[in-house]
Amino acid sequence: MTPLLKTLIFLLLVPVTGVILIPRWILLSGWNRTFEIGNWNLLGAPLIALGAAGLLWCFWDFATFGKGTPAPIDPPKVFVSRGLYRWVRNPMYVGIALILSGEALFFESWSLFGLAAFVWFAQHLFVLLYEEPVLKQKFGAEYEAYLKTVPRWLPKRPK
Repeated sequence: MTPLLKTLIFLLLVPVTGVILIPRWILLSGWNRTFEIGNWNLLGAPLIALGAAGLLWCFWDFATFGKGTPAPIDPPKVFVSRGLYRWVRNPMYVGIALILSGEALFFESWSLFGLAAFVWFAQHLFVLLYEEPVLKQKFGAEYEAYLKTVPRWLPKRPK
């Protein structure tokens, strides 16, 4: 199976569940708590679009350049530091946070903001406790240099 096909399967299983199915379930459940901001909620749509575009771009780079997938069980074989990875070390996680925050704003849902905060915190712990140590071990000096020049969460224009 090609990396692109495996990446598509991962996309349909993990991010689609996290940013579409779970938020939909929350919105339709008794757990949803809302607020009203009028037409300002439409500002959520560009956040959703930006997050989705970034996520898809990163998935493409992992499959085509990295020769792997975003799944920890089948990671890229080549270190990916191009595209959005030149601006921020974790653009997929930033994309997911943008999507969830955009949905929270669009649907005027405190519950979805809570989900966005929880997901970001879980991603942060995953990055600190698993992902960065594994990447240091796998890619060595190349990754160490990358850590010194590219920020973890807030994008910075590459030099």
